[in-house]
Amino acid sequence: MILDFEPGDKVINTANKEWGIGQVQSIIKEKVTVNFENVGKKVINVKYVLLEKLDNE
Repeated sequence: MILDFEPGDKVINTANKEWGIGQVQSIIKEKVTVNFENVGKKVINVKYVLLEKLDNE
């Protein structure tokens, strides 16, 4: 599995948009650590949860 994320990328969790915009902190295999503006740090397994990368603005 090739992930199209790098630390610093902005993402949203498509299943939990109320979490707000998150910033990727680290990536280890299929686990992406993201710091979301409304719920703090979450470790997301991208095998099961879709993260949508936002365009850099």
